[in-house]
Amino acid sequence: MYSWLWRHIPFKQWQLKALVSGVLALGVAALLWYQVFPAVEPILPFDDVQVETNDPGADITIESPAPSMAPSAKTGGTSPAPQVVLPS
Repeated sequence: MYSWLWRHIPFKQWQLKALVSGVLALGVAALLWYQVFPAVEPILPFDDVQVETNDPGADITIESPAPSMAPSAKTGGTSPAPQVVLPS
């Protein structure tokens, strides 16, 4: 397929052929990114996440109660610290 494309690009210099090939590749990528992928995204199961286990010790839940103010390294301020609640 690539050799067929290379032979049918109407320029003789390889630099111009490479430029046209790059433009064609960018055009195909843009078509896929902006038209095809958004059209098929609703039928793909990326958001259908279900994790099942038979392990009785896997009942660990992560809760987000009222935020406690812990120092933040990035901003120098405070940010809510995550808390892990283990079953008793």
